[in-house]
Amino acid sequence: MRFLLDTHTLIWHSDSTGKLSNRAEELIDNPENTVFISSASLWEIAIKIRLKRIGISFNKLLGEIEKADLTVLHAENIYLKELIDLPLIHKDPFDRLLIATAKSEDMTLITADEDIHKYDVKWVW
Repeated sequence: MRFLLDTHTLIWHSDSTGKLSNRAEELIDNPENTVFISSASLWEIAIKIRLKRIGISFNKLLGEIEKADLTVLHAENIYLKELIDLPLIHKDPFDRLLIATAKSEDMTLITADEDIHKYDVKWVW
């Protein structure tokens, strides 16, 4: 299966805080699954590091992404077209782009975000 990690899922997976659900951990670590992250998540993390909202090393995170063999997706026009039609349930632009990406690519989002659960998008936690 194909999965897209929400930003918090990526952070929690990379720092092994124990905040991930067992199901999320199993899906991410299953070699039969293909797991993706969005460049939007990396952008959001970089901003939060700069604003000192999270205390992680960006270089360490990039190393963890490479070690885990996660594929980075970059914003495509098809995602942006999907984004335009999304209802305004969630105001966070990064999360909205993740939702649009997952819908466009027919992926399942791995997220604990209750607002994302309100969209017509596949998700697990």
